[in-house]
Amino acid sequence: MATLILIKECLLALKDRTGSSLIAINRWLETEKKATIKKHVMKAALKSGVEKGILIPVKASYKLSVEAKKPPAKKKVVKKAPVKKAKSTVTKKVKKAAPKKVAPKKKSSTKKTARKSVSKKPITKSPKKKKTTAQRKTPTKVTKAKKTKKQ
Repeated sequence: MATLILIKECLLALKDRTGSSLIAINRWLETEKKATIKKHVMKAALKSGVEKGILIPVKASYKLSVEAKKPPAKKKVVKKAPVKKAKSTVTKKVKKAAPKKVAPKKKSSTKKTARKSVSKKPITKSPKKKKTTAQRKTPTKVTKAKKTKKQ
């Protein structure tokens, strides 16, 4: 992620219309930021930038997408009015819960019998149709060379 931010900053500074090569990006990072980035880290950052839509690959170069060139939109922070809690001195009445009626349990045997009655059909293989001799034999082409040898 940090490498991608450096690459984005580099491409904004270079302002190359056709995109900047990997060598040009590394050279800018060494001179301006005094940092070197390993090849595998750079390639991974470029690949993730392309996937996210920040970078556009052009031949052996990369340039920023139109969306990435725009400055990030500032988020508006909406402050909520503080909610004042009123202290209540009213006592709450506690109602006694009425005892719940327990429903009688149903017999589970009816469910079991229903399950037993629904049985899966055994899987049977359909018999294969035998090919006739006409279907088995495919017509063969006889070339002119073979005909001449036989004669």
